Amino acid sequence: MPQKHKSQSWSELKQAGNECFKTGQYGDATNFYNQAIKELEKSNKKNPDDLAILYSNRAASYLKDGNCGECIKDCNVSLELIPFNVKSLLRRAAAYEALERYRLAYIDYKTALQINCAIAAAQDGTNRMTKALTEADGPSWREKLPPIPTVPLSVKEKLSQATVNATQQQNGTMQPNKPAPSNKDIKKAQTLKEEGNALVKKGEHKKAIEKYGQSLKLNPAEVTTYTNRALCYLSVKQYRDAVRDCDEALTLDGRNVKALYRRAQAHHELKNLQACMGDLHCLLQEEPNNGAALKLLQEVQKQ
Repeated sequence: MPQKHKSQSWSELKQAGNECFKTGQYGDATNFYNQAIKELEKSNKKNPDDLAILYSNRAASYLKDGNCGECIKDCNVSLELIPFNVKSLLRRAAAYEALERYRLAYIDYKTALQINCAIAAAQDGTNRMTKALTEADGPSWREKLPPIPTVPLSVKEKLSQATVNATQQQNGTMQPNKPAPSNKDIKKAQTLKEEGNALVKKGEHKKAIEKYGQSLKLNPAEVTTYTNRALCYLSVKQYRDAVRDCDEALTLDGRNVKALYRRAQAHHELKNLQACMGDLHCLLQEEPNNGAALKLLQEVQKQ
């Protein structure tokens, strides 16, 4: 068992736990998180957010070690401290799924999708649970579900942005040491984007792709440039490139309707029908009467 040095603070213990977790030493990670929780709970600086993260981290260690019961308990505590915390929802869902408690797993996956409908783990989990529950309970399986909590809009916006920031840090798209684009770069990027738009109107999609690429080098945080280039990739049948651009757009704006629809179109062409349906369901949460999405969903369901 790792020993705590007298001078170690709860944050140092948490960091030690994180390092153990990264190297697959899940038992040691759990012990460090135990000590960190004790230190934080007895300190005068007890912060609900910090405590929630520690419980969620320990839950992840329990999950990796196959201790699903303890994982669920820690996620419950974490979610009491930060309601609708996405990581805790996904970890609890995975634990429920491992224990074959598919209805509860489905609820957690669907709740996570309300916060950010672009979370791939939640989309995949929802698809798996739908299949498992259909097999277990038949076509009326939804009638046997507990109610799905409604995530308040204010919470959605706050947590969706936090999830986007975390995703950007994981993907390396957010680089704190890299300076933000200058006003000059932003203006030049906008001009290049408009030139790309003009080329699209002429049907010159390959040339437009080049313009959008030049624009994104100057300003990689412009969502509409990604969705515009994705449209061009669809036109020239480069479907995987279209998916990648929509992924980038959804990292920046998890509820972007154009990105969801264009990624659904690309998945459809690639025969990834479950992924296509996942994107369309997310889109229809945002715009329930979107005619193009409803039409494509009908077509995919027939297939």
